[in-house]
Amino acid sequence: MNNKSQNKLPNTPKSDSKTDVTSKYRWHGWIVLIFGAALYVNTISHQFTQDDAIVIYDNMYTTKGVSGLKGLFTKDTFFGFFKEEGKAKLVSGGRYRPFTPAMFAVEYQLVGKSPWLGHLINILLYGFLCLMVYKLLISLICHKEDSESKRYLVFAAALIFAAHPLHTEAVANIKGRDEIMSMLGSIIALFAIIKYVDSKQTKYIILACISFFIAYLSKENTITFLAVIPLSLYYFRDMNAKEAIMKSAVLLLPTILFLMIRASVLGNDFGGTPMELMNNPYLKLVNGSYVPFDLGEKMATIMYTLGKYVQLLILPHPLTHDYYPRYIDIMHFSDLSVLISLGLYIIIAFLALKGLRTKHIIGFSCAYFIITLSIVSNIVFPIGTNMSERFMFMPSLGFALLLGYLMQQYIFEKFGKQMFYITLGVIISLYSIKTITRNFVWESDYTLFTTDVKTSTNSAKVLNAAGGALTTEAAKEKNETKKREMLSQAIEYLNQSILVHPTYKNAYLIMGNAHYYLKEYDKAAAAYERSLNIDPEFKDAQTNLAISLRDAGRQAGEVENNLEKSESLLTRSYQLSPNDSETLRLLGVVNGIKGNHLEAVKYFTKVVEAEPKNATGYLNLSNAYRNAGDTANADKYMKNALAIDPEVLEKQNQR
Repeated sequence: MNNKSQNKLPNTPKSDSKTDVTSKYRWHGWIVLIFGAALYVNTISHQFTQDDAIVIYDNMYTTKGVSGLKGLFTKDTFFGFFKEEGKAKLVSGGRYRPFTPAMFAVEYQLVGKSPWLGHLINILLYGFLCLMVYKLLISLICHKEDSESKRYLVFAAALIFAAHPLHTEAVANIKGRDEIMSMLGSIIALFAIIKYVDSKQTKYIILACISFFIAYLSKENTITFLAVIPLSLYYFRDMNAKEAIMKSAVLLLPTILFLMIRASVLGNDFGGTPMELMNNPYLKLVNGSYVPFDLGEKMATIMYTLGKYVQLLILPHPLTHDYYPRYIDIMHFSDLSVLISLGLYIIIAFLALKGLRTKHIIGFSCAYFIITLSIVSNIVFPIGTNMSERFMFMPSLGFALLLGYLMQQYIFEKFGKQMFYITLGVIISLYSIKTITRNFVWESDYTLFTTDVKTSTNSAKVLNAAGGALTTEAAKEKNETKKREMLSQAIEYLNQSILVHPTYKNAYLIMGNAHYYLKEYDKAAAAYERSLNIDPEFKDAQTNLAISLRDAGRQAGEVENNLEKSESLLTRSYQLSPNDSETLRLLGVVNGIKGNHLEAVKYFTKVVEAEPKNATGYLNLSNAYRNAGDTANADKYMKNALAIDPEVLEKQNQR
């Protein structure tokens, strides 16, 4: 036997380094999943908040449960809330996002108007999304060469994505599920396309098309992945641009199908530009009327906003759910912050374009960020708001990947695993603490609005919302001192809101409510009238004005002993609400005291016509007839009163 034969060990298996690495770091995926879900466990007991009313508990289709599914798939997503054709267009851009409301309808069928299941599903879906982000990045980055270094790059990127506080709006708010499902469906579609390219198995094409279609039905942002998917193939699968586009062209099928269904439901309306500040932030007040920003103002303001997004990605503090006018003021290209933002995006765009040649991860991260940001930038088309943290949900993956890469290159490779863990631990800890504490703010509308108003100090919408939340809670408050403090604070916020937006009809409405609960009925009526001056058809203001005039009339009569004022106010209330039995009764009382007994009879007759089972109404009518000298009718209606309630006279005497 020769030496060569002696040295050979034929039964020793060859080492598969890639399999070894995969096996060694399999726990990374589980950590990412559990970590992502665990961050939001404290939201399970939270209430409905913000736009949950629109798509869940005040939506006429969702609240029907399973039987409402047809309505959800055949109408604008907001139709079930507005309950009126055309009103959904008050919000810029038609919305066809039936998938998540359909999920809410099923949940409503199961647990009714209870938010815990919605929060739980959001948590689980987010954890799964974080896992899919990790698996996708592994399939992209570790395909050619799997290594410990690259595994830690992906691990860091996935954890940064999972922990980022900008995601709280999408996860802690049940309605934010549309963001989760849109990104989840898009990520699965990309993952499936990658799997198809690597394995040639048709099942992955089917999975890609189904998940992409669901993503579209969740939110229109999905369309940006028509560019992201071929870009990913170009970068990570050694394809030229044409090959990458051809391999992902199959996703045009769910795209076309979605657009056809959308057009059949909404028509070809992709959104107009409402001339109302709450739905178009690029308006300014000129000579008492709102007019659009000029092009320079609009583009400078958008540019500043885009810079703000980058700042919040790096340093997510302070956070707020609303950046409506004028949290972000009218900006100009002479402003330093705008120029800095412009310079920053020139760099990002340069790196993205350079990456097309070098196929570097930095270039991919920048390109992904720009592509997914484009649809919510207000540059392509108006989206109804200037800025929102949820708009960073999908683009934030580009930031997370870039940060993970920089940590791999400049910490892991230069200083080793230990320093990498320390750096990652610090970043994740800070982000996690911010996320968990921010979750508490999303507990209810009250906590959300009264917290964020301290950040969005110049936002008409948040100031109005905080005023409304305080007014609603004050109405339930038993302690009179605390109640007055809450209402006074509400009025202060509402006045600030009106300073920002002088024609904000809803702010005047809520201010009227606050004054009403303070029993300042004259001030309440004045506020309601201001609201009606802005919109004469505002039904809530009409109803509340009638009530405030009625109670002001009561106060004028009973407290001020001013019958003329009382009658004048009550008459105005009667003109607005002629069937309100209490107003009719008070007018009867006033006319009786003034000696106008036949007028008193008229009003008390209307009371019993409105409330035929009202014994006190018949008693008052009987007394009015008796005072008018008509004993026959007086006796007749006294019998009616006693027939309904034999103790009505005794009760009347006790008052």
